[in-house]
Amino acid sequence: MPALSSEFKIIAIDGGAAVGKSSTSKGLAERLDLMHVDTGAHYRTITFALLATGASPEDDLQDTLAALDLKTHLDRRTARLCIDGRVPTEVEIRSPEVNASVSKFAAIPAVRQSLFEYQRNQANVGREEGFRGLIMEGRDIGSIIFPDAQHRFFLEADEATRAARRAKEGQTDSIADRDKMDKARKTAPLVCPEGAIRVDTGPRSLEEVIEHIINLIGTGNTSD
Repeated sequence: MPALSSEFKIIAIDGGAAVGKSSTSKGLAERLDLMHVDTGAHYRTITFALLATGASPEDDLQDTLAALDLKTHLDRRTARLCIDGRVPTEVEIRSPEVNASVSKFAAIPAVRQSLFEYQRNQANVGREEGFRGLIMEGRDIGSIIFPDAQHRFFLEADEATRAARRAKEGQTDSIADRDKMDKARKTAPLVCPEGAIRVDTGPRSLEEVIEHIINLIGTGNTSD
């Protein structure tokens, strides 16, 4: 394990669909004693909750969003979004219905704003829970949520590799469509943050990606 300083560290992991953000972030969290936060799961969870109310992306969602009670449930080292006292299951937030709607809801400024302070506050949760730092994954972590994070990485892989990963997971969402919507939205689009380190996960195994990032963190290098 590299010698992280006593200062609470924040590591931002961004990238498109199926580039390996979650598996990489979870592996890093285990190796570096960090709290793990998956903001993609946040948007899936809030999409699940909104669909349950009968809401659609075309609706005025201000009042519905304001009525949602957002809390954090810690599952070992992973912080999960709890809405109105319930943490939806992985099956529920990765259903075809959620897959078809999550990018549409995530593009709505009111939805992103409703999660902004909650996501920023996860650093405080990590400190209170005694972790050495926080690793947060998503599509706007290094650009919007924690632009001053000590370490910012942008994971990428070719579309064929990502499609094969999704198929192996049994997921039905379209990689190309998700990327197009996430990059085109006006609020917090998917971009590689200026100064972030690009990491190509395509030719590397999961363990190689984790080791590569740990080495970059430990040496302070700023290139892949």
